[in-house]
Amino acid sequence: MRARDIAFLAFFSAVLLMPSAGARAQSNDFPTRPLRIIVPFPPGGGSDIVARIVAQRLTDAVGQPVIVENRTGASGNIGHALAAKAAPDGHTLLLASSNFVANPGLLKHNPYDPIKDFAAVTYAAGSPNVLVVHPSFPANTFKDFLAITKANPGKFNFASPGAGTTSHLAAALLKVEGGIDMVHVPYGGAPLAALAVLGNEVPIGIIGLPPVQPYIKTGALRALAITSLQRFSATPDLPTIAESGFPGFESDTPQMFVVPIGTPKAVVARLNKEIVRILLLPEVKSRLVGIGFETVASSPEETSRRIQSDVAKWKRVVKAAGIEAE
Repeated sequence: MRARDIAFLAFFSAVLLMPSAGARAQSNDFPTRPLRIIVPFPPGGGSDIVARIVAQRLTDAVGQPVIVENRTGASGNIGHALAAKAAPDGHTLLLASSNFVANPGLLKHNPYDPIKDFAAVTYAAGSPNVLVVHPSFPANTFKDFLAITKANPGKFNFASPGAGTTSHLAAALLKVEGGIDMVHVPYGGAPLAALAVLGNEVPIGIIGLPPVQPYIKTGALRALAITSLQRFSATPDLPTIAESGFPGFESDTPQMFVVPIGTPKAVVARLNKEIVRILLLPEVKSRLVGIGFETVASSPEETSRRIQSDVAKWKRVVKAAGIEAE
C-alpha cells in the first residue's frame, strides 16, 4: 500500500472516531437559554425549597437563569406530564418527589411512565415523613396513638400532602401492618396539610419533616414517630415507627431531579456534575439538614435504580392496602 493511501486511511479512521459536531454542540453549547425546574407542588413545600436552593447556585454555574416553575394539581401529575412532554435538551428539569413513583400504581391511566419517559439526573435529598398530631389529640406517644385509633376505627381524619404521596402510603402501611383505620384527607401540598393540623381542622397528619419541623420545635404540633429506618439526625429524640413494633417500616420523601427521556447523555452528565457539586457545598448541606433533609447527591445510574425500586414497592403497597385513586 502506498504511503498516500495509508495516510488517507489513517485520516478517515480518525474522522470516524471523532465525536460528531452535534454531540460536541450538545455538551459544549449547553445551555443556550434559561433553564426551568418544574415543581409539581405549591411554593413553600420541601420540593420547592430544594429546587430554589439548587436553582440559585445553578444559575451561576451554567451562566443562564434557572427558573423554578410551580405547576400544581392532580397529585403532581400536571407538572409530571408537562415535564414529560418538554423538549429533551436539558433546559427543562422536574423535581420529582414521592407521588412521581407512586402514581403509576394508583392510576390506571397515568399520563407518564417514570422509567420510560424520564432520564434520572440525581437523587438530591430525602426526608422522612412524620406522624404529628394537634396538641389537643389525646396521645403523647406512638403507643398511645395506636391504642386510640384501633379503638376508634374510621373516627379520625388524617392529613397528607395529597393522594399517592408517601405520606398517604405510609398510612396505608400502618393500615395493613397495624390494623388502624383512618379517613384520608388529601391537601394540595405539604404546607397546606401542616396548616390543617395546626388549626385542628384535621387532628392527625403524616407529612414530610421540612414543613412541620418549625411547628414541632415550638410545640404547636406534637410529633409521635418518624418513618425513616433509623432515627433522623435532625430529630434524634423522635422514635421511628420501625423501632416501635413495625420492623422494616420505611416511607421517605425523595427529592429527585429528572429530565425528559432522550436528553443527551453529555447534558445529563453536566447537570449531574453541577447539581451534585452544589448539594455537597457545606452551606447547602447545613441548610438542608436544618429544614429536615439529608443530602444524597447520587449518580444518574443510582437514581434510576432507586426510581425503579420505588415504583415496584409502592405498587405492592397500593395493591395490599386496596387503595384506589382519590
